[in-house]
Parts: sequence; structure tokens; C-alpha cells
Amino acid sequence: MDVIFIKNLTLFTKVGIYEWEQQVKQKLVLNIEMLYDNTNILVDNFLNYTEISTMIVEYIESKNFTLIEYVAEETANLIMNHFPVKGIYIEVIKINAIAQAKQVGIRIKRGITFN
Repeated sequence: MDVIFIKNLTLFTKVGIYEWEQQVKQKLVLNIEMLYDNTNILVDNFLNYTEISTMIVEYIESKNFTLIEYVAEETANLIMNHFPVKGIYIEVIKINAIAQAKQVGIRIKRGITFN
């Protein structure tokens, strides 16, 4: 198995539990690693990271979320339901969510786990 990754995918969406957070789009950064069987790769069955990135950005930016946990889970489901990945690791970072930290975030793993 090989890992295809997308680092620092930046998007803007409404995310948060407070009313003011649902009034303005906030910056999120996603890091994604996808476990992929690359042994029999052909031109018609490769993992298209441009298509994956576009799908994620369009989907996430079109919705409102209360928690970044939901962003991570829905991103994992979206990728695993549309592409032949065996496992996925997703990190969602919310920039300037609290005054005392530059970033907060969540990391999830789904499917076959990474070593």
C-alpha cells in the first residue's frame, strides 16, 4: 500500500457552536493521507488528487458545521465513498479559534490503519 497525500488544503466555511461563528466563514486547513493500492495502476484507475481536492472544497464550503469533528468525519466519508482508498487519515485545523493558540484541530483515521 502507498500513501497519497494532500497537505495544507485551505478552505473557508462556517464552523462553530457560537452564533457569531455561523455568521462568517472561517479558515480551515486540511491535511489528508489516503492509503491506496498502487500496484496495478492504470491511466483510468489512478487516484486523482485534483478531483479529490476540488470535491472536498466544494462540499465543505457549501455547508455549515457546528464542530470541526463533523468536517473531518464528512470529509473521510466523502473520499472513501467516491474513491478506491483503503484507509484515510484526516487532520482539520481551525486557525485562531482561541486567543491563546494559533491553531486547534482534530485528527481522525478511518478504514485500514496506517503503520
